[in-house]
Amino acid sequence: MTAALTLFTLLSASFSHLEMMPVRLTCDGEDVSPALSWNGIPEGTQSLVLIVDDPDAPDPEAPKMTWVHWVLYNIPVAVTGLAEGISENDLPPGTLQGLNDWKRKGYGGPCPPIGTHRYFHKLYALDTMLPDLNHPTKAKLMEAMQGHIIGQAELIGQYHRNR
Repeated sequence: MTAALTLFTLLSASFSHLEMMPVRLTCDGEDVSPALSWNGIPEGTQSLVLIVDDPDAPDPEAPKMTWVHWVLYNIPVAVTGLAEGISENDLPPGTLQGLNDWKRKGYGGPCPPIGTHRYFHKLYALDTMLPDLNHPTKAKLMEAMQGHIIGQAELIGQYHRNR
């Protein structure tokens, strides 16, 4: 008998993979974070990292940068998701925040200046707990994660402003 392989997956009750994200999650609405849930965490995982970014900034026809919307790390492995609109005070104990590209902690929702953008929600499984990096940028966090990623799950949402 062989052991069943469990796929590391990231899902949202707020939107489906590759579908449009609802206005309430964006700058045109309430700007609240999506509900996220995951399963199939790889064996040996000590902590989780969540990074939400947009590789289509500022214009999907001529992207020049990846805009970072949310950075969380040291999410405990016993946690299986985050509620929609989660506040800093309601984050799982031990979870630390990095800075988004607005230079602040917390979630900043889609607010594309032009076109339909893709929003990558990436959950990384690490074989370690990271030290307190004092609100790192995505780049600093990725550097600290180097050599410790043992799994990754991804969920992509899209958004286009109706103006």
